[in-house]
Amino acid sequence: MEPTTTTDASALKQRHRQIRDNQPESLRIRIHRAVSWVARAEREQDDHDARYIFLWIAFNAAYASEFGFEQKERDQVRQFIDRLLRLDDKQRLHHALFNQFSGPIRTLIDNRYVFEPFWKALRSHDSSKAWEESFASSRKVAMKALLGNDTSTLLSIVLDRLYVLRNQLIHGGATWGSATNRAQVKDGVAILGVLLPITIELMMEDEKNEFDAVAYPVA
Repeated sequence: MEPTTTTDASALKQRHRQIRDNQPESLRIRIHRAVSWVARAEREQDDHDARYIFLWIAFNAAYASEFGFEQKERDQVRQFIDRLLRLDDKQRLHHALFNQFSGPIRTLIDNRYVFEPFWKALRSHDSSKAWEESFASSRKVAMKALLGNDTSTLLSIVLDRLYVLRNQLIHGGATWGSATNRAQVKDGVAILGVLLPITIELMMEDEKNEFDAVAYPVA
């Protein structure tokens, strides 16, 4: 079982300096911006809400394309995952998910508060319990992926749940420092804190430039 090591922003920045001159501008900008936000997140040792938000901004910097306003964000994330997995010949993302975070991921999968249909039903006063059927189905798919070593499916589901948590924080749907969502925020910080450096490393190793133009190029 190969261990998953976490590379900090300083090491990522140093490595990027060595290769950035040979990279396409769009990829160079993506990595530069993502590393800068990972570095900012690392400064938040005690404020998990802030750290989570900064990590998600880093993730946005890594994957968002110039078509972001026309294409659903979840679709962009799934396409980004596919690109990363094609680059990940050492299965670093797989090891992070299945070896390091199987416990927190199970907890995340079982948490209805990071499942968007639950909130939609609550907002629309839907008493049909349809969200429960959807939740059970989603849990079944996630657990099958977890037990079947299906990295693509599991990573998509995990990021989808973390996206709901992101929305809660970014759109003011949660109280800062609240005890109510502490578990999922702390787990989200831990998971993104490992996945982001791996993601950036994989982007640095991309020789085919599989990543699209950035949404906001340097003007």
